[in-house]
Amino acid sequence: MAATGTESRFCPWLYWTARRVVWWFLRAVHRLEIRGTENIPWRGPVILAANHCSYLDPPVLAMVSPNRNVRFMARDTLYSNPVARWFFPRVGLIALDRTRGDLAALRTAISSLKGGDVVALFPEGTRSPDGQLKEAKGGIGFLIAKSQAPVVPLRIFGTYEALPKGAARPRAARISVRVGSVITPEEIRDSMPEKGDYAAAAALVMKRIAALEPITD
Repeated sequence: MAATGTESRFCPWLYWTARRVVWWFLRAVHRLEIRGTENIPWRGPVILAANHCSYLDPPVLAMVSPNRNVRFMARDTLYSNPVARWFFPRVGLIALDRTRGDLAALRTAISSLKGGDVVALFPEGTRSPDGQLKEAKGGIGFLIAKSQAPVVPLRIFGTYEALPKGAARPRAARISVRVGSVITPEEIRDSMPEKGDYAAAAALVMKRIAALEPITD
């Protein structure tokens, strides 16, 4: 993992301990099932891009790569208390100020990818209020294009039913994840009709997420 700024506080034993606890919870309560993990590269930089409609999505997304640390871009309001401010940097979160174009956070994520890390993000930028896919944010397209990292699209099913926006506590709904095929840096570049058309790059990723089918067997 690249070690600049808050990333230098990353604590591997804490990350993997927390991951084991979350894995047990998601399997026991939500019968978590993941298909397509073979599409995630075992080494080198990669972006995991998924739909977003629940607070459960980040811990679910962290489960898809059993052998690699998964870093997240997350809104800085999560750092609202001393425990959160201590914990989140140590499990690799990248704080993002959504009230403005947070170039520092984007640079941190790009630097992390250049160092060979896995960075997970939600192109929609915020949770969907109705569980339906929304348009991607242009800033995510900027990160995707500038990092020149392969992108793995994922679609998470069931987290809206388990913990929708505004719910006080989770319900025991089944959760599953479909992992799609890699989108190469060349495909990202070809998706932009003009240089700097980052919205087109983000739209391509959302299109690939939308094409993923739920697990039915």
